[in-house]
Amino acid sequence: MDGKASVTIVPKPWGHEVIWAHTELYVGKLLHIKAGHALSVQYHNRKDETIHLLRGTMIYRVGRSAEGLVEVPLAEGESYRNTPGIVHQMEAVTDCDVLEASTPHLDDVVRLNDRYGREGTSAP
Repeated sequence: MDGKASVTIVPKPWGHEVIWAHTELYVGKLLHIKAGHALSVQYHNRKDETIHLLRGTMIYRVGRSAEGLVEVPLAEGESYRNTPGIVHQMEAVTDCDVLEASTPHLDDVVRLNDRYGREGTSAP
């Protein structure tokens, strides 16, 4: 994307994401995570991201390693920031809509564990 007004909807096994902005400086996404589903246990080498829970409730797992994750319950209106190297995972208790703003490194996802069989480094 070149920063012009366009929207990309990307189906995911846990729901879908809507990429509403992608510039040289940032990416804006809306994630819809279905109740009972979770994103990968993952980290980023360069990507810095902040999530804001718009709707629903989730368990946010975060830590320095996959074995040391701490569960943080998030409710509507709460936010969390991940810096590079921090392991994290979102799991929806109820259907969730999450606003994510990040640096533009869409290909910087290192999956450590994924219930949908997508372990490893991935591109968007």
